[in-house]
Amino acid sequence: MVSGRASQETRERYVRNIIGVWHAATPAQEERGRTWYRAAHQLAALIANGDVRSGAGVLAALSANKSWAQNCQLAQRAMATGIPSGHVGDALNKASKIIAGADPLEVLPIERKTGMFFRCIADPEDPDAVVIDRHAHDIAVGETYGNRGRGLSNSRRYSLLADCYREAARRLGELPSTVQAVTWVVHKHAGPVTATP
Repeated sequence: MVSGRASQETRERYVRNIIGVWHAATPAQEERGRTWYRAAHQLAALIANGDVRSGAGVLAALSANKSWAQNCQLAQRAMATGIPSGHVGDALNKASKIIAGADPLEVLPIERKTGMFFRCIADPEDPDAVVIDRHAHDIAVGETYGNRGRGLSNSRRYSLLADCYREAARRLGELPSTVQAVTWVVHKHAGPVTATP
């Protein structure tokens, strides 16, 4: 498991791994990644009758351990009926609060995956937000973990990987969320990742 106190050398290796996957993107993969959060933003507005923040909050609240297709179905149904279903109690409770009018920033763990997912969907131009999920983790460390734990609930570990994506984005002249989305698309279609030497 990744240490939250990684050396500068390890951090640099993670940044190089991220940049390497970025450069492996085909033009189609790059375009899909570049437009991913903008499309999610539009969906959030659509399912919430123009209230992007609520739509993004419900999408984020119901995202954990779900495919994007499942996530969309659950969020659309929750927004249409006002009653979230099909997920674990904590996620349903958060989605219910957001549907009832609570600010997603007060409901979601903002410095973790669901909070960052909300930020990226609500504002695809956010200069700091980046989602660290299992795919982002595996890309950075250069190894496919499969069902092994990644420990992303640990704040130091999450912050370390988020900072590596931000540094990769800085070097590439891109938004961190764009780098994460493009590399996610590549990773989903490329199979196991291999570390940069």
